[in-house]
This record gives sequence, C-alpha cells and structure tokens, in this order.
Amino acid sequence: MIRRIEPGDVPAVTGLVYELAEYEKARHECTLTEDQLTRALFGASPALFGHVAVQDGAVVGTALWFLNFSTWDGVHGIYLEDLYVQPDHRGNGHGRALLAALARECVDRGYSRLAWSVLTWNTPSIEFYESLGANAQDEWLGYRLTGDALASLASPA
Repeated sequence: MIRRIEPGDVPAVTGLVYELAEYEKARHECTLTEDQLTRALFGASPALFGHVAVQDGAVVGTALWFLNFSTWDGVHGIYLEDLYVQPDHRGNGHGRALLAALARECVDRGYSRLAWSVLTWNTPSIEFYESLGANAQDEWLGYRLTGDALASLASPA
C-alpha cells in the first residue's frame, strides 16, 4: 500500500534515509533528525512532502520530494529527493508504486515533470528507471555548494 507520510511514520522514514545514505556509501554525511524531518513535513509551511510504502503494517519504502518550477513550462514539477525501498522488499513493486503515486500527483495537479538524480554507479536503479521510460539528462551537470564554499560565497566581498 502506498500513502502519504503521516507524523507517526517519521521514525521509520528517518531510518530509511539513513539506510539509503549507507547504501550510497555516504552514511557519514547524513545528519537528519526526526525533529528536522517532522518540521519539514508537517511544520507551518511544509516544503517537503512524501509517500511511504507499507507492507504488513510496516513502512518498507519512502519517496521524499519537493516542488520545483519550470520557467520554460510556467508550471511546477516534482523533484524526487529520495526514493528507497528496503532490500528485503525490493522486487514487490513498491518502488514502481511510489513513482506512480508521484506521477499521479504531477498529472492531477498539472505539473509538467517528475525529476530526480541517480548516482552513476547505481546500475540497478538506472535500469529500473529506464524500464519505466525515464530519460537520463546526460547533457546537464549537477552542481552543489556546501560547507566552506557556501559560506564563502555568502559572505560580503
């Protein structure tokens, strides 16, 4: 079963984010707390949204996403920040069902796109996404400012 995240799901979803960070070989970079996730999802002005996959009463997968905006299309889209299904529950359709729920959000709301990134070495995920008809955006490079570089750019010249 796929449904929107509820406040009681936050501990499980936080755990899934840490499992994903471990899978992506970046556990040391993950500092998310349950309080942070609760505020982002359920605070006064939520900027993060999510769905969960539930099997036998347990949260076994999640899709965390936020809105982006296409200036070319003039409408919003969804950016999928995290998609994760626990290894023991893969192959049961949870990942596809989570993405289908986001596709329905896009169609129902008139959004023009559903976008995400995947690590270049993550062949199983790439093959899964391509099996759904997703197209790699090879001509675009992702960039990110963090830490000292972010602080340096933000400081007065």
